[in-house]
This record gives sequence, C-alpha cells and structure tokens, in this order.
Amino acid sequence: MRLCFIIAWNSFRELLRQPAYLVVLTGAVALILLLANVSYFGFGEEARLVKTTSLSILLLSGLLNAVLGAAAAVAQEVRTGTALTLLAKPVGRTRFLLAKYGGIALALSVQVHVTLLATLLAGRMAFEAHESPDWWAIGAGVTAIMAAFVVGGLSNYFTQRSFHSDTAFALAGLFTVGFLVVGFVDRTGAVQSFGAGLDWRLVPAGVLGLLALWVLAALALACAARMTLLPTLVVCSGFFLVGLLSEQLFGTAARNGSWLAAVGYTVLPNWQVFWLADVFGGAGSIPIAYVAKAALYCGVYLVLTLTVALLLFEDRDLT
Repeated sequence: MRLCFIIAWNSFRELLRQPAYLVVLTGAVALILLLANVSYFGFGEEARLVKTTSLSILLLSGLLNAVLGAAAAVAQEVRTGTALTLLAKPVGRTRFLLAKYGGIALALSVQVHVTLLATLLAGRMAFEAHESPDWWAIGAGVTAIMAAFVVGGLSNYFTQRSFHSDTAFALAGLFTVGFLVVGFVDRTGAVQSFGAGLDWRLVPAGVLGLLALWVLAALALACAARMTLLPTLVVCSGFFLVGLLSEQLFGTAARNGSWLAAVGYTVLPNWQVFWLADVFGGAGSIPIAYVAKAALYCGVYLVLTLTVALLLFEDRDLT
C-alpha cells in the first residue's frame, strides 16, 4: 500500500510538472475572472450567465487536463520505457494503473479547488451595466496569478526546482489566501462578515463537477491504456458530447422499452447528473442528498471503467 501511495504522489507531482497543466489551469482561472468583468446587458441575468459560464470552463479545462494527465501518466511512460522499468520491480499492473489514476484524480482536485474559488469570486464580481466592477476581487485574483509566477520563477532560479509545479502549488496557495482576504471585504472595501455576497450554492455544483472529472479521468485512463494522446482526446470528447445528450438520445426510448437504448443509457455516462446549472436561475439549491447520490453514481461508474482499463492494460506489450 505504501508503494502505491508513493507512485500516486510521484505521478501527481509529475503531472504538475507538465507545462500544459499550468497553462490550462492559469488560462481557466484568468478566463473566468475576465468573463466576470464583461458587461453582458443580461437584463438582470448577468450573475447567472457568469456562474454557468464559469462552471462550463471548470469542466472543459478539467477535460483537457484529464486527457493530458492520462496520456502523460500511462501512454507517455509506456512509450519512453518508464512503465516497463517500474513494473520490473514488485509492482503489479493493477497497482500501477490505480496509483496513476490516484495521481490524476489528485491533480484534478487541485485544479477544481482553484477554479471553484475563481468561480465563487466571479459570481460576486458579476455586475449590471450601470454598476462598477469589483476591484477588490479583481486585484486579489490578478495579484495571486502574478505572484504565483514570480514565486515559481524565483524557486526555479535559486533552487533549480520545477518552475511549472512550484507555480501551480503557489497559485493554489496564493489564490486561496486571496479568496479568504476578499471574503472579509465587500465591493466598496468595507469590512463584512466572511462570505457575504458569495453564492455558496456554487460549492456543491463544483463538487459535482469534480465527480464528473473523476469519471472523465477514468475514461481517459482506459483509452490511454491502448492509445496515444490525440486518439484519447478524440474518444473522450466523444464520450463527453454524447453523454451530454444521453437523456435525449437514449433516456426516453429506454423508458419506452427499447433494450438497445437501455444499453446505451447504461453504458454511456450521463453528464446531466453532474450539471445542475439551472438552479442558479432562481432561489433553489442543490441538496446534499443529491450530491451523495451523484457520488454513488460516480463510484459505480469508476469501478466499472477502471476494471475495463485494467483489462485493456493487462495484456499490453510494454516493450
């Protein structure tokens, strides 16, 4: 078990060293903050537009890093011979693959943590045409991003550590600190109770997004067990798009007795389970019980998908 944790942690650190991870993470945070400061003329629906758009960015950026992480953790290591060297030690293929998935899931959790904080700030920053921007939140977000790159650059210069991983860690830490500070200040700069003005309904929505990304990571890992980066991206994008239309394509026909539609409805992940953006159009909320049911759905799908990934990887020629 200890060896499995070591492999998972090393895989997590290796993923954070990938330049693409930092680019996608920083780009997602910057884009969320930017879109929150656009005047939409949404007739009072500006906040809802910003929140749903930010959650979409959270999911799409997670999809990219899930595929890139799976390709780097499995396909790239098989191609370079690292996987064969590691499996020559007392590490079975099952333990190897599950540990790699653990590293990918942890990297996605860090990304969702940062992008969810940015989404919470974006929900507060949304303003109507006659209002002024939330300069305190803007300053905190921009300062955190710039300071993270400075920390990463100084760390790389003085200690020769990885610029990308240190910058990603610094961004997660500094953005959290900036969020906590801004939470005690309102749009005008006056001191307030922590979290006033934030839509905390975004937290369970972000948790649902994380569950969806864990399922996507398992699908990407199953694809990476046999394929390289580009085919993995194409297949996972197909799963994502078809899964968004699962209810329309298979749900109605399955309830009407079509066994073929029932198979498709069962096999394909239904991403609508994890997407409840409609709640932000009113005063509704996402019940904790629903999040628990979605987590159970995620767990069952993870077991099935990772089993398929293990079967695909078990007889792969690593030479």
